[in-house]
This record gives sequence, structure tokens and C-alpha cells, in this order.
Amino acid sequence: MLLAIDSGNTNTVFAVFDDAGAIKGEWRISTAAERTADELGVWLLQLMQLTGVERAEITGVVIATVVPATLFNLKTLARKYFGREPLIVGEPGVDLDIRVLVDRPEEVGADRLVNAIAAHATYKGALIVVDFGTATTFDVVDAEGGYCGGAIAPGINLSVEALHLAAAKLPRVAVQKPLRVIGKGTVEAMQSGVFWGYVGLIEGMVTRIRREFGQPMDVVATGGLAPLFVGATDVIAHVDPELTLRGLYLIDRRNRAA
Repeated sequence: MLLAIDSGNTNTVFAVFDDAGAIKGEWRISTAAERTADELGVWLLQLMQLTGVERAEITGVVIATVVPATLFNLKTLARKYFGREPLIVGEPGVDLDIRVLVDRPEEVGADRLVNAIAAHATYKGALIVVDFGTATTFDVVDAEGGYCGGAIAPGINLSVEALHLAAAKLPRVAVQKPLRVIGKGTVEAMQSGVFWGYVGLIEGMVTRIRREFGQPMDVVATGGLAPLFVGATDVIAHVDPELTLRGLYLIDRRNRAA
């Protein structure tokens, strides 16, 4: 079995894949650079045991992180608790099998490339991948699987928190679809502005990207808040919460085979 680790700015997701590529267990924890390998090991092994996954069944570990400070402890976790040398996305010698068609390929986040690989392997034609994470990212993948660039906007939760901190009388609110666009109270008005504002952002960005790219493009949404927008806009063709994890699985299979 494969242990895939996706370390983002807000959460770190751990998933175990069987040899056929099916997820046998998936768990998340808040990302903290100071969290040691021992803390992670105790937490993860208990959750694996509850799911019926034994430590000895892990034959490989693959890691993608956009938080460099977490990498040492994640590597130590793989070596100390699973006896495996982890595959690190972005390190020299790791073959991603993707053309990165941007001015500075080294600046592209590992998660964005992993998403592009999984999206191309799963869906046909040119694609826009929208990832609702700490940032909301729009990534363009051409029909041949090349990564063509994209756009980065503040994430939904980040925007809500900034609104609360910057305005003395505005409370902290949960992100959810409001019953109406015209809010009848402060909380409703904030929820409407955040939710429908992001729907407008998605629709506007997708329209502009398609126009500039000049080809039909399906939209794939991923990230923890992606399901929130199902039914709210017609531009999203696919919602795929496990896109990044599946990309890690594909990268590992390619490199282990080589």
C-alpha cells in the first residue's frame, strides 16, 4: 500500500492507497511546522489501526508540500515509522511527466502540478482546475497534459477572516450558501457577499480564461470547499475532492516503476 501525504498551508492530508489505486483511509490534520514526526506518527498509526490498515502494509510514501518547514518531519515520519524513503514531489530525479509551460517552472507549487497531472489522467481535453484551498487557484492544462499557468486569488476562509479582522463591527461567519442574495442582516449580508462573490469570481475567471485560451475547456473543482459550489454555477463540470491525492498516487506509480 502507498501512503500519500499532501501538506498544504492550512491542512495536511494523509491517505492510504491499495495497489489498485483505491483509497483505504484518509485523514487530515492542521499543518504545523513545529509538529514532530513522533506526534504525527502516534496520531496517524492510531487512525490507520481503526481503519484496519497495518503499518507493515505500507510499501511506499510520497509527499507533496507547499510548506517547506514541514518537510523534515514528514521525511522523518516516513523513515522512522514506516521504514521507507519517501518520494518528494519537486526534488531532483522525480519524474512528473508534465511539461511546465511557464516562465519560471521552479516557482509553480507542487500541489498545482499534482492537480494538473491527475486532471489530465482523469478527464479529456483542455481543462481549468479550480482548487479551493488557503488560496483559490485557477490552473490551465492543455489537451496534451501540459501545465500552462493560471491565476491565484485569496481563499474563501482567508477572505472571511480578513473581513472580520479589518472591520470592527463585522463578526466572524461560517462560509455557507445563503438563502437569498439580498441579506436582511449583517451575517446574511456577509455570507451572501462571500458566497455569491466567489461564484462571480469563478464564473468571471473561467470566462476570461476560456476566451484567452481560445478552446473549449471543462472545469474541475477540488479542495475542501469545492462541494459547497455544486449547483450554484453551471461552469463547474466536475467536483473531484480527491484530485491531489490521486495525482500523488500516479506520480509514485510512475517513479517506482521506473
